[in-house]
Amino acid sequence: MQSRLLGRPDRRRARGAALMVAALLLSGCGYNTIQRYDEQAAEAQKNIEVQLQRRSDLIGNLVETVKGQAKQELDVFKGVAQARAGITDALSTHDASKEADADLQLTTAVTILNRSVTEAYPQLKSDQAFLRLQDELTGTENRIATSRKDYNEAVEVYNAYIRQFPAVITARFSGAKPRTYFTATAAAQDAPKVDFSKPTG
Repeated sequence: MQSRLLGRPDRRRARGAALMVAALLLSGCGYNTIQRYDEQAAEAQKNIEVQLQRRSDLIGNLVETVKGQAKQELDVFKGVAQARAGITDALSTHDASKEADADLQLTTAVTILNRSVTEAYPQLKSDQAFLRLQDELTGTENRIATSRKDYNEAVEVYNAYIRQFPAVITARFSGAKPRTYFTATAAAQDAPKVDFSKPTG
């Protein structure tokens, strides 16, 4: 009887110690930190997406402004329209790589628009609507650059964390996967070559 009574406190202590160890393991497993870092990266990606959509909309307005004075530049306008459609498609996937590729294609199309059309139609450089849209585009492009930097930094923190012990175990069990950086692929970086020495139209 006495030995049975002595055994109960030992079992209680052992259970208490086991619960304490389990609590420490759970608090140190990094699950909450993984979720926090993932949310920060997701929020940063949303900021890029908002700015990419704004830029695409501004470019649509820019094209309409230019069309009034440069109707014959159909190939240039088609290229911009296709690049804008590419942004819309990429944004629907929420895939940072596809978004980066589409952004590069749109940047290339707008560069062609600016160089070929504004050089052929110098009166555009004094059009107030055109100048205002150019300013808004510049501001949006700066915000995209900042958002891209913030996102890539958040991804770097998240990706590094889920590779560390013990978070790597938690990541494996919770299905946390590395995030993709906002960087255009090598294929997308092969921008079309345009010869601006040839007359447009």
